[in-house]
Amino acid sequence: MATTTFSGPVKAGPISQTTGTTVGTNVANVGFVLMAQSAVIDIIGATSADQVVATIPAGSQIVDVILNVTTANDDTGTATVSVGTSSAATAFVPSTSVKTAGTTRGTLTNSVATDVGTSDIQVLADFTAQNGNGSAGAATVTVLYLQARDLV
Repeated sequence: MATTTFSGPVKAGPISQTTGTTVGTNVANVGFVLMAQSAVIDIIGATSADQVVATIPAGSQIVDVILNVTTANDDTGTATVSVGTSSAATAFVPSTSVKTAGTTRGTLTNSVATDVGTSDIQVLADFTAQNGNGSAGAATVTVLYLQARDLV
């Protein structure tokens, strides 16, 4: 399947400007298209920091960050993943155990999620293994965002 790359933001809806008061006829209903970037992250063996999950365009609004563990880590000690930025490692997902399969949604209570600012940001995942002796584990992190939403 082919893909198309273009500069956004992408907006959808048939009425771009309000010219009256009748919903469905002349009241604006255009919205931003929800975008996503995701990456498989390493959760096997030794600690692995600063794994790039996504690069989010300037002015975007991060709506959700999802950690999906599909195969549990089998380190004999604790094993966790956090998701954030280079300056705030737990900004989107706090340190979360990856010892069982499951899905964890982010806690987006910070200003970076509201508006990533005037420069692109990288969303990073940090895997921490207590003993570093695990030989199994699989996880994906997905970032959902509205491009160029620019709320602040």
